[in-house]
Amino acid sequence: MKERTIPQKKFGLIFIVIGAVLLAAGGTIFLMGFMDPAPAFLKTVSKKVFDLPVLAALIGACVLGFGLNRYCNKKFSDGSVDFSRRSITAYLTNNAIILALLALVVVICFIEPRFMQIRVVLDILTQSSTRLIIALGICFTLLIAGTDLSAGRMVGLAAVISTSMLQNLDYGNRFFPDMPLVPIILPILLAIGACMLFGCLNGFLVAKYDMHPFIATLAVQVIIYGACSLYFDLPPNKSQPIGGVRSDFAWLGQYKFFVIENEAGKVVFPGFSILIPIALVVTAVIWFILNKTVFGKNVYAIGGNREAAVVSGVNVFKTIMGIFILASLLYGFAGVLEAARTAGATNQYGNGYELDAIAACVVGGVSLNGGVGKVSGIISGVLIFTVIQYGLQFINVSPMWQQVIKGIIIAVAVAIDLSKYRKK
Repeated sequence: MKERTIPQKKFGLIFIVIGAVLLAAGGTIFLMGFMDPAPAFLKTVSKKVFDLPVLAALIGACVLGFGLNRYCNKKFSDGSVDFSRRSITAYLTNNAIILALLALVVVICFIEPRFMQIRVVLDILTQSSTRLIIALGICFTLLIAGTDLSAGRMVGLAAVISTSMLQNLDYGNRFFPDMPLVPIILPILLAIGACMLFGCLNGFLVAKYDMHPFIATLAVQVIIYGACSLYFDLPPNKSQPIGGVRSDFAWLGQYKFFVIENEAGKVVFPGFSILIPIALVVTAVIWFILNKTVFGKNVYAIGGNREAAVVSGVNVFKTIMGIFILASLLYGFAGVLEAARTAGATNQYGNGYELDAIAACVVGGVSLNGGVGKVSGIISGVLIFTVIQYGLQFINVSPMWQQVIKGIIIAVAVAIDLSKYRKK
């Protein structure tokens, strides 16, 4: 294939045109639905494609934004895009998982057109929210070529502690029968604080004794589960699922913005879960920490070359302690939100969450060798896994096959990551 380059402005203009066409077409069809009477062909089409015009308009807006950024951003003004065989092969290899996901979504939409609904997209975003917060926490440990196997159990610990203290006074099986109504913030802080104590233990074992994070966090994982189970088994609860949570606590995970109903009381737009903006705020904070603070730069420095970081004056002990403490704070916060979303908890909450978070980070481009990873990649990784899980459940694929598919994706993602590392 003959090498060819395209100026960045022309490259951006192509995306602007494509995005504008999608936005205009999707928006026009959507607005035609409000005509009285609506065109006959639109009623027939809408039964087959559901909310596809709206989704097309949203995708068009994203593509348009990308094109405008390429066209207007001075950073790209003097550059060009290489279209050689080598660059195309590299692009397809690096984005193989995302391209496979798009193909899977298309297949699911053909099998079950109801997948093309705004409600489905909002459900996927809601389910991704707490998973994203956990993945953002675990990414810090991966960036220093480590890991954290205690993340899932911290989620469960925070869920059990917070729900045990935030039950309705008239609930028949209260964890603490004589506990008065306490301010909602107190149990939440206690739950997150308990997780941060175990985060300190993780960090101390890794930073002080140079223990491998896999072993250190595995040991702490077992300790947390044992401690959580002992707490969960306290009388009079005796290991019964905790329920009957207060409405103000459930609000944190179940409230929805912009719910629209018609005159007959039918829900026209299901609204955005409060978990979505919470996850966006957490994501923005983590992006700022990683990209705009000395601590974030030290994290990348330790992951890239620990010896060089020490020579450069980076306090490795404090940085590693900070990494595990910050990660545990995020796990605890995610556990509280998960308990609020489901309005209950058991000591099994969070089991295996750390593996999904690690896989999402790796699929999103966070290198297991440390020093490489972006917040945007983590978001895409979490969304990929959520879409796969939700989509396969949507078309009634066996849970056993779902595990097989997830395993294949993880293996391929790690293989791609290691191949890139060997080339470097």
